Amino acid sequence: MDYQAIIDKYYPQDDDLRRLLMKHSRQVADRCLLLAGRHPELQLDVAFLKEAAMLHDIGIRWCHAPGIFCQGDEHYIRHGLIGGRLLREEGYVRHARVCERHTGTGITREQIVCQQLPLPVEGEYEPETLEEKLVCYADKFFSKSKPDRVLTVEQAAQSLAKFGQEGVAKFMRWAEMFE
Repeated sequence: MDYQAIIDKYYPQDDDLRRLLMKHSRQVADRCLLLAGRHPELQLDVAFLKEAAMLHDIGIRWCHAPGIFCQGDEHYIRHGLIGGRLLREEGYVRHARVCERHTGTGITREQIVCQQLPLPVEGEYEPETLEEKLVCYADKFFSKSKPDRVLTVEQAAQSLAKFGQEGVAKFMRWAEMFE
């Protein structure tokens, strides 16, 4: 797969949004590859991890998040759903699943209903495979709004606390597995 061609297709201009997307995606990909290298016993698909990490946020341009140069109309929580649709259209179902499942530590149907999130209730938004979990995990260390900051495990866990302790506990289980 040529992930760069997909990025070029959807982000053809060298602008602030593309530069931010590329920086963030490289940070996530580098962390995924570092952690995969530390854990050969997990038998992670390293090539897929790199591609999926580079594409996990491909859907942000259609969302409204002016603080990170996104001038679209969609709610930001839909960026994974949008990215998933784009990658499915390109024929990359495994990569699409990473897009759809990397927000927070995954989004449950209960959360969609209780919080009235603008996502289809019938969707699958929780990471299942080790690769999906690792991209989701690695993503939590880097913020597009503060692209030069790298969080510690503790800081990343703390940033998830506002969404509930269930996500923090899941993140800490991942930390035990991947760190």
